[in-house]
Amino acid sequence: MIGVVADDLTGAAELGAVGLRHGLRAEVFLAGAPGSNVDLICVDTDSRSCDPHEAGQRATQAARMLQNCGADWIYMKTDSVLRGNVTPEIEAIVRQLGLSGALLVPANPSLGRTIVNGQYFVSRQLIHQTEFARDPKHPRLSPNVLELLDKPLELPVSVGKSTELLPKRGIVIGEVASAEDVRAWARLRNKRWLMAGGAEFFGALLPSEISAPKPTPASGQELFVCGSASEATRKFVASQARLGVPVFSLPNELVIVGAFDATAICALAARVVTALQENSRLILHVGLPQVSDVSLAEMLATHLFRVAAEVLRLAPVGQVFAEGGATATGLAREMGWHRLAVKSELAPGVVTLAVSGGGAELLTIKPGSYQWPGSLITR
Repeated sequence: MIGVVADDLTGAAELGAVGLRHGLRAEVFLAGAPGSNVDLICVDTDSRSCDPHEAGQRATQAARMLQNCGADWIYMKTDSVLRGNVTPEIEAIVRQLGLSGALLVPANPSLGRTIVNGQYFVSRQLIHQTEFARDPKHPRLSPNVLELLDKPLELPVSVGKSTELLPKRGIVIGEVASAEDVRAWARLRNKRWLMAGGAEFFGALLPSEISAPKPTPASGQELFVCGSASEATRKFVASQARLGVPVFSLPNELVIVGAFDATAICALAARVVTALQENSRLILHVGLPQVSDVSLAEMLATHLFRVAAEVLRLAPVGQVFAEGGATATGLAREMGWHRLAVKSELAPGVVTLAVSGGGAELLTIKPGSYQWPGSLITR
């Protein structure tokens, strides 16, 4: 069995889908006890927004649990643009597993995310010149990958090329400009180093891909819960509105007052349920101007997934689509969905999970910066 430690739900699901492509039975785990009849367990520590000490503790606990479950090896899934507590979590897992260091390959070249000469690029543009610079929690304000990470407490960190030998200890960030670079790094895997990074590096560490299951259509209405403020989200919501899909958003006054009590949540949920009776698809999103205040952004995300959870308690929904790691995690935990079986992959990073309990038959999630596949947008 292979274990994965991820700092958010979308990352855990993304690697579960990579495993599915390689013939592995995969499960995403949030709480409780993981299943025993699986080949790949992806643990969501929900630690991206924690303080570094707490994030390290959660990573340690996840690695220890996977060890106790008999994991043959453990991979640390990081955000592809290095948001969150990357170095504290890597150091914590290295310490727990008694390793010498970590090989960190976060970039996904198939998505235009590369690291060249120590600089991070998104679609050939330096990352600090993209929308990632406006991330309310983890703005990417420098293209220098060493400046995108918190300083480690124990291990030296460096940027390296796949043609170079690994040092005796440390954290090495692998430069990647192509899929071949990713495969070259994978060939350097050894038992004394933690393998960490993005989805493409994880896939390169697995055996050859096989034919993955085709997506299973779900019956009933579709509810999209869009908690991201990314450009991809704004374009998606606008395009769906033009097609006549009903769009509901949080009230504008929340930006000013912040409060949204249970009565208001129930009232908005009731309107959504009424609209679902006459429409096959509906969108629920924040719908407010992007805010720079982190606590307010978190509060808005909380209001959104609480409204969505109330909708699911009131009405049967065939499939829920949630975007943004915080939104997907909040909704899953609010509904008590602690174990999620990976069923299919609509596109890289867009993953359908089977949930037990609650009102949804299937839950499909993706990171906020990723796009929904065209087949889903137009159907």
